[in-house]
Amino acid sequence: MVGDSRKVTIATIARLAGVSVPTVSRVINGRSDVAPQTRERVEELLTRHGYRRRPPSMRASSGLVDLVFPDLDSPWAVEIIRGVEDVAHAAGIGTVISAIHRRTSSAKQWLDNMRTRSTEGVIFVTSTLEPPLQAELRRLNIPVVIVDPAGVPPQEAPTIGATNWAGSLRATEYLIGLGHRRIGFIAGLPQLMCSRARLDGYRAALESAGIAVDEKLIYPGNFYHEAGFAGGTQLLGLPEPPTAIFASSDQMALGVYEAVRRRGLRVPDDVSVVGFDDLPEVRWCSPPLTTVRQPLAEMGMLAARTVLRLSQGEKIESPRVELATELVLRDSATAPRT
Repeated sequence: MVGDSRKVTIATIARLAGVSVPTVSRVINGRSDVAPQTRERVEELLTRHGYRRRPPSMRASSGLVDLVFPDLDSPWAVEIIRGVEDVAHAAGIGTVISAIHRRTSSAKQWLDNMRTRSTEGVIFVTSTLEPPLQAELRRLNIPVVIVDPAGVPPQEAPTIGATNWAGSLRATEYLIGLGHRRIGFIAGLPQLMCSRARLDGYRAALESAGIAVDEKLIYPGNFYHEAGFAGGTQLLGLPEPPTAIFASSDQMALGVYEAVRRRGLRVPDDVSVVGFDDLPEVRWCSPPLTTVRQPLAEMGMLAARTVLRLSQGEKIESPRVELATELVLRDSATAPRT
């Protein structure tokens, strides 16, 4: 039965078709970037419910993807932005970048702003999706992809990450292979799954080598320079300090560099240091930092491709993807002094 076009909305058609509002908008606007089966399903529903299309002069397309961070004060955010922007630009899509500062009020403000415009989908980075936010995005049929989720992500949301456990295991094994037995570890934020995986990889490497895990050598950090400096200062002040420190972010590793310098010591002559991320600047520090490369730009690119595929009504074969990490050897780690 043909419905009253005044009673049907694009959101209704999207819900019935199981696609996003932007996808229905693209079908209505005659855009080509919609899967044929999805277009056919949407067109059939538009006809069945008697949706009255606006004249071409009145149509507007979305052409936007939202990229949401908890904060924008870290250089690794720039790498993810670069990856997302590369894919979005190639697809003729703009990128709206927001920071919600881990506050409920900011998340609500972002959601209110998003409702005023159409979006192809949302990429959340190191974020926790609270149930009310999940429910509203689901109601709006807006595709969601999460990069490095905090906590357990919604079952229907694809996630993009890196092999954090394997990368941490490899870095710790490398230090053990150099002859280090007292290896300090500066952890990231405990609520992030990537932080817990890196700590677990460190523990697994020690246990596999028959080295007891000394909890005094583990410092609770937060990925920032200040935590690396504080952790390095505390670890180097122990009665029996570590001969190597593995910081679970490059920023914290650079903080460790400063802690080493202030104690009148040198990297790697007195203390070996390894980081995690492989940010562009660490190859220029002195000495250049040995670190675990996390493919941040590639993670952003894959997240953008995934959210655009979802917005076109495509199914995602692998909802949980981890890109490979790689140990990059430079000059900040060597065998301990005997």
